[in-house]
Amino acid sequence: MPRKGDPCVAPADRLPPIVILTGPTAAGKSALALELAAAVGGEIVSADSMQVYRYLDIGTAKPTAAERRRVPHHLIDLVDPAEAYHVGRFREDAARAIAAVAGRGRVPLVVGGTALYLKVLTEGLAPGPGRDPEVRARLEARWDRGEAEALWRELQGADPPLARRLHPNDRTRVIRGLEVWLLTGRGLSEVQGEHGFRDRPYRALWLGVGGERGALADRIDRRVVRMMEAGWVEEVRRLVALGYGAETPGLQALGYRQLLAHLAGETSLDETVEAIQRETRRFAKRQMTWFRRWPLTWLAPEDAAGAGEAVRNFLQSPSLPV
Repeated sequence: MPRKGDPCVAPADRLPPIVILTGPTAAGKSALALELAAAVGGEIVSADSMQVYRYLDIGTAKPTAAERRRVPHHLIDLVDPAEAYHVGRFREDAARAIAAVAGRGRVPLVVGGTALYLKVLTEGLAPGPGRDPEVRARLEARWDRGEAEALWRELQGADPPLARRLHPNDRTRVIRGLEVWLLTGRGLSEVQGEHGFRDRPYRALWLGVGGERGALADRIDRRVVRMMEAGWVEEVRRLVALGYGAETPGLQALGYRQLLAHLAGETSLDETVEAIQRETRRFAKRQMTWFRRWPLTWLAPEDAAGAGEAVRNFLQSPSLPV
């Protein structure tokens, strides 16, 4: 429960309203968000951890130039692929974008499937030690030498709850978890548990898109094929020509790692497509684990009318849930 006197806590009817539209990858969030924004006078604030990177267009399913002209989008193309973009910066950037959208009398629609970003935006960021360049460099060097699995197993021993939540290939968060452990002797999950994520800066309506597993698997497979047809391989080849590679933060995104291996001659194109489809399905399953914790009202991806009605009722009723 919120703490008495906490400056971040306010009565629900005084908190600024936002609409969150989330769901697993390939569920149809973007198309529904465009329809919803047009219906309720909204602007889209992206909550996608990879759409912040320039040049990663096809593989991150960025909105097209025409879609961005139709509805204003925020937090897209913020940084170069070589720059690490972290959740704390997202919270700051998103807060500014939401305030600007609301200041124009528009509805902030926070759209994306990066669950950690949504959690931190709506519940706060647990305090932790700052980054230590020496410790981080040592961990990153080990990862780059091919010790990713060994580092994840070390995290299992140091912070089992955190390790269970992370994929062994999640370079950024595995390294951060070990960094916190080495600097403090405490697990990041323990630090987060003490924080309790009690900040509530917004009154939020939570809408989910596309949670049905069988249909989602088919959508994922077909979308990967469409991305390949749209020139995803050529996009990655251009990134390599610009000097980006497997160690680049932006190219840790799902699919880009596999395509880099293909361009290095390690896998055939068919093997690469199958691997991306398989890993994307697994990723969507992990996303759903997060989404079950939240009070989502689930919608079909084509249900723009239902989404619009839910948003209008929410905006007209200050007593609806936060």
